[in-house]
Amino acid sequence: MSSEKFSVRIEPQGAIFDCAPDQPLLLAGLAAGLALPWSCRNGTCRTCICRVVDGRVEHRIPWPGLSAEEKAEGWILPCVAEPRSDVTLQRP
Repeated sequence: MSSEKFSVRIEPQGAIFDCAPDQPLLLAGLAAGLALPWSCRNGTCRTCICRVVDGRVEHRIPWPGLSAEEKAEGWILPCVAEPRSDVTLQRP
């Protein structure tokens, strides 16, 4: 397993934390002590929805609970999304 970590920033509050490439963004944020919204943690409830402003992520599951339009607009579900670069997220 790699020790590589990516930096994740959450706007508008400006919180920053590190996340391993094989770790869901939500779990890394919670481990860093952030109060982030979540419920199901499996990509269906949409409680944690955020938009990627900068950077790249990949979802752990082929089709999380997002429409094609939402995915095209950059919306992700951090409970099942892992970073592939440094990432900036915008909470709704």
